Amino acid sequence: MTKTSILVFHPDLARSKVNKALVAAAAGLPGVEIADMQALYPNGIDSSRDGRREAARLLSADRIVLQFPFQWYSTPALLKAWQDAVLTRMFYMTYEHEGRALRGKPLLIAVTTGSAPESYGPGGQNMFTMDALLAPLRATSHRCGLRWTKPFVVYQADKLEPPQLHAAAADYADTLRAVSSDSCLLKTV
Repeated sequence: MTKTSILVFHPDLARSKVNKALVAAAAGLPGVEIADMQALYPNGIDSSRDGRREAARLLSADRIVLQFPFQWYSTPALLKAWQDAVLTRMFYMTYEHEGRALRGKPLLIAVTTGSAPESYGPGGQNMFTMDALLAPLRATSHRCGLRWTKPFVVYQADKLEPPQLHAAAADYADTLRAVSSDSCLLKTV
């Protein structure tokens, strides 16, 4: 069985409506490991103290998912600190033993945002498309040799009614099943 590692970077997952529902949907899937990164690193992450453990987490996974709420056109601070601590270690300090071993693994970005889909694009409130705003993560994926897959995005996350929330969680589970099976439904872009 393949292993999908979901790293959730939500500042307060217990208070989240949508990210908590996505985690619940993923938790029931076989081969899925979920890490609440804020709970693991409430005081931040350090490359020397925590880098080896996080590198081992990535190396043990067949597929990697970074799940987070989109905040001010970027990732939460802990995700950026994680990138600095873990990816810098793996790709600049221990490349031969760690970084090289990540090459070819699929990376899925699962992001929630309060804005509507039409607000992302020219003329929209956010000016840029979601793909353009996620470009730094796509560049990171490319630099690390990870296979970038089409991001999973939940729009209007704070406005979802229970049926929409249930549908989003079900879609997430379907997307994760596709990631786990390398299904053609989840093509690299």
